[in-house]
Amino acid sequence: MNHSSRSISRRGFAKVAATGAAALSLGGMLSACSGGSQGSSGASGSTGASAGTGPNGESQVIITMTTSSEPAAGFDPLISWGCGEHVHEPLIQSTLITTDTNLAFVNDLATSYKGSEDGMEGTFTIRDDVKFTDGEPLTAEDVAFTINGIKDSAASQADLTMVNEAVAVDDTTVVIKMAKPFNALLYTLAVVGIVPAHAYDENYGANPIGSGRYMLEQWDRGQQVILRANPDYYGEAPLMERVVVLFVEEDASLAAAQAGTADVSYTSATLANGVPQGYSLMDCASVDSRGISLPVVEPGGTVEHQGAEYPTGNAVTCDLALRRAINYAVDRQAVADHVLNGYGRVAYSVSDGMPWSSDDMKCERDVAAAQALLSDAGWAMGDDGVLVKGDVRAEFDLYYAAGDSVRQAIANEFASQMAELGIKANVIGDSWDVLYQHQFSDPIVWGWGSNSPIEVYNLNYSEGSGNYACLDNASVDYYFDEALAQPRVEDSYDYWKKAQWDGEAGFAPQGDASWVWFVNVDHLYFVRDGLKVAEQKPHPHGHGWSLANNVDKWSWS
Repeated sequence: MNHSSRSISRRGFAKVAATGAAALSLGGMLSACSGGSQGSSGASGSTGASAGTGPNGESQVIITMTTSSEPAAGFDPLISWGCGEHVHEPLIQSTLITTDTNLAFVNDLATSYKGSEDGMEGTFTIRDDVKFTDGEPLTAEDVAFTINGIKDSAASQADLTMVNEAVAVDDTTVVIKMAKPFNALLYTLAVVGIVPAHAYDENYGANPIGSGRYMLEQWDRGQQVILRANPDYYGEAPLMERVVVLFVEEDASLAAAQAGTADVSYTSATLANGVPQGYSLMDCASVDSRGISLPVVEPGGTVEHQGAEYPTGNAVTCDLALRRAINYAVDRQAVADHVLNGYGRVAYSVSDGMPWSSDDMKCERDVAAAQALLSDAGWAMGDDGVLVKGDVRAEFDLYYAAGDSVRQAIANEFASQMAELGIKANVIGDSWDVLYQHQFSDPIVWGWGSNSPIEVYNLNYSEGSGNYACLDNASVDYYFDEALAQPRVEDSYDYWKKAQWDGEAGFAPQGDASWVWFVNVDHLYFVRDGLKVAEQKPHPHGHGWSLANNVDKWSWS
């Protein structure tokens, strides 16, 4: 397949892939990374090209990532590698399609696709010249095996519940049969790595066999991963032959740059002004928002999530007036000013600026209105400055991930602002293992954001994978279902917006107010002088693998 044929035509797959058209329109909404080491257009590359040599004398780059970027189950797309909370290209495996820097869909394994008029079937034709690193050919059977494996796996973090089954018609044709029309499917398929049906077992995550740009050379759990360029890759040979990823906390990432032991070190707005000598700051635009979930139900229930059972509900945030008051009283600009130091902007939702975002999510600060809401709902100020309603004090625990300075600062700023309103938030920093035990019962400072409306869906749909607020609104669900069933993406926007607020109901601040959003954060990195980082897509949530989506195009000067 030549380069000019890589762009996928969307004709004929309108219902299964309708949101593809949205991707074309998003590229101009967010600027690329800026900084002294940012390549203007990336290395175009060709077979046999060289990336030059770095400080260690070879075509290698050392990158720091957050400890949560290390895949606990290994490099297994049937569990979480490439998908789930931190979506990214899986590198070790190929995908049917991917997206370019303008967020348009382009072919990877696929050469074409078409869909049925009712959106219940989609057919992909794939390349016939791809081999796994064990020498076996990749066929449609492997694609079907992967999709069905994800769909049937309780451990999978990729949501393919809208798929009924995938069927290999012949070696180069796979048909995806839908359980219901779901026009955001392509966004998931763009990060689903294809695994070999003949070589997949319970040990696959630690010993992955793929057909992608890189192979796993070494994995020291809890420390680092080393990837080596796949010499038999069917596409353009990677310019960067070796990629070393160090999984470290934020302070250790800074130390790695200060000591010169990493070429790219992630950092945060609170540390960005201290650029180490020999490095420059790279500022990447993102769709990564920070907000707090506000459980809307009373305590006492439970929910099953990813094979485990968790308590639900909160005695304080279950009060609708209090949730609305929080949204009206918070000073988002102060959060942006005090926490992000200019590296980000105020946010009112998880999808500000996207075609599916509603202006009704905007909530200007109005402390008087917040106080009136609380008073009308029966909240009265106690002797200690904390609001009381009956036997309930307006006091709750607020969790954030320890080691994340931005989330810590957001939690403290929010708690300080709420104290003035008479709401006491007890700030607690802890590990994700602890936070997950509270994810459906206590407010948590979350980070979310993607280049797809599926994020809005997952956080607010009654059965959404990220519905930590336990929202169950029939009106919201109806609009989501209608949005996903539309033949054309342009026809879905109004439904997405009405789910947020239709004039009477929705999850907007004047509605269920199930979240309070603060800011959208830029992704910041210290980059060693001489390293040319290829042009980046707008980053989704997470200082992780999305940075390395095109590491094969990076080079040293």
